[in-house]
Amino acid sequence: MSTQQLAAILEMSAQNPIPANATPTAMRAWVEDFAGRLPVAKNIQIERVNCGPCDGDLILPAGGDASRLIIFYHGGGYFFGSSRTHRVIASNLARAAGSAVLVPDYRLAPENPAPAAHDDAFAVYRWALKQGYASGKVALSGDSVGGNLALATAVRAKEAGLPQPAALTLASPWLDLAREGASHQGAAPDDPIVSPELLDLFTLAYLGDGDRKSPKVTPFYADFTGLPPTLVHVGTRERLRDDSVTVVARMKAAGVAADLKIFDGMCHDWQLYAPMLDEGMASINEYAAFIKAHQA
Repeated sequence: MSTQQLAAILEMSAQNPIPANATPTAMRAWVEDFAGRLPVAKNIQIERVNCGPCDGDLILPAGGDASRLIIFYHGGGYFFGSSRTHRVIASNLARAAGSAVLVPDYRLAPENPAPAAHDDAFAVYRWALKQGYASGKVALSGDSVGGNLALATAVRAKEAGLPQPAALTLASPWLDLAREGASHQGAAPDDPIVSPELLDLFTLAYLGDGDRKSPKVTPFYADFTGLPPTLVHVGTRERLRDDSVTVVARMKAAGVAADLKIFDGMCHDWQLYAPMLDEGMASINEYAAFIKAHQA
């Protein structure tokens, strides 16, 4: 484990904390500025496209196969984040998979409360199929709430009678919005990124007083029968750790070929720091290999 690399990253982050009591606009600007300083993969092309309900970044690496598509839903608690903030992950995923990666800028809360982000995520998948992408060459991926959106889209596609994507890769998905898992409780690990207060902010902005177990906002309790092969990564230091542990167990019980890898010592969204953190690049490369192995 690259303890020195991670410690340096966390120290750097601590010197520039998220502004306290900031407006959504100010918080988004802070995240955009911070993420914009991180280097993206080389030899890639980024094109701004309309992908149905929203615009997004379509990333294609040099020599990549444009017929294969990974839809990557960015994290940020439904509150901030964008295609720009997640270019490190998306560009390196495109490079490693040799595939096009689409990062849609779905609507954010609180201006667009639930289920706006989920509706947009599903609509983007429908858009991809209508564009002629074969479902067997499409994978769904995402980090944090983006992992929620990826899994929810696959569940919704099944319910709508649409073909399933070839694979799912989820990075520390936030699924247990009711926070019943052990890692959300008093025995939660030392999570330097995700605090209960931050989850409170995200939950209130997106759901308000809505049902934390509603299928419109979380696929945590869904019937996973018939879903595609799934790979989930999570870190030992994550407050959301048990979200991943539990969902993989439930998927396996439903007959899904689901695998879980827990990265020792890693905190939430460590893949964002891939250029500076060995485990970040390792996680992205494993996702890429998994997707390539299952795309037709």
